[in-house]
Amino acid sequence: MKSSISRKELIKKFRKLGFEGPFSGGKHQFMKRGERKIRIPNPHSSGEIHIGLLKEILSQAGIEPTEFENA
Repeated sequence: MKSSISRKELIKKFRKLGFEGPFSGGKHQFMKRGERKIRIPNPHSSGEIHIGLLKEILSQAGIEPTEFENA
């Protein structure tokens, strides 16, 4: 897995994995698949999402890193 990923690439991969969005939320936008909602970093935050945050997002989404990489 790369050390970071762009927000645009994150959204693209989550859409391939069946998530819809992003939708506007309170402080963060979110994507959803069924009843599961995941918060995604704001577009105005730093350009890249680092590996630590990516792993946390994948854990919340119930997605294995290999599944994410293959999307």
